[in-house]
Amino acid sequence: MTDSVGGAFFDRQIPFLELIGARAELVLTLLDVAMGAAARTTDAKGHGIVTVNITVNFLRSCSGLLRAEGRVLRGGRSLVFCEGDVKDASGETMAMAIGTFRLKKRDGDAK
Repeated sequence: MTDSVGGAFFDRQIPFLELIGARAELVLTLLDVAMGAAARTTDAKGHGIVTVNITVNFLRSCSGLLRAEGRVLRGGRSLVFCEGDVKDASGETMAMAIGTFRLKKRDGDAK
């Protein structure tokens, strides 16, 4: 498994899908992780995020090596809006998503 984080972008690859095929739940989870990791890059204090909403559009069936990318569209004080996609080894887009994430605050943090 490889991953990279930089700015407001997150990229993750998973190779084990060649054996099991990609079920919708696994693709949804992969998109949640990629977009959530991108959303976390906007929180300087690093207290974490909570998924508020995800909408996924499945464009074709998935198998083999899959690569998920998450990108921040807009970040605010408490909500971050992201987009993500899953591509196969040839670069074909398998699924696309839009997600909203809430930044966690610790007690005592400025509102």
